[in-house]
Amino acid sequence: MATEPLTSADGEMATDPRFARLQVRGRRSGTPRLVTLGFIDEPDGSILVAAGSPNSAWSLNLMAEPTVEVAIGDRSFRALAEVLDERDPRRGRAVRELILRYGTPSEGLGNGPIFVIRPISPG
Repeated sequence: MATEPLTSADGEMATDPRFARLQVRGRRSGTPRLVTLGFIDEPDGSILVAAGSPNSAWSLNLMAEPTVEVAIGDRSFRALAEVLDERDPRRGRAVRELILRYGTPSEGLGNGPIFVIRPISPG
């Protein structure tokens, strides 16, 4: 994964297996961008992430280029992101579980896109 300057808190979260580190491609620049986010594991190996705003840069980048590199603790994988439809029951579950796991109800989770990020099988 490419690197960007990290704040000390971001650096700590990037190595904490409770957080996912996503490398997305800038929608205008094409430059790799890193973002560290809370996530929810799904039984099929995918993860759910949610943006707090419809204009969140990382989510706009992910919508423009859905291929993403994911690092969680000591595991990493290439994946494809898909925005969950408004009717998808995982949306409400994702917001609820993210709030319970990270205690962040004031961040407006669910006001922006909610993604399922599925690992791409090698080969």
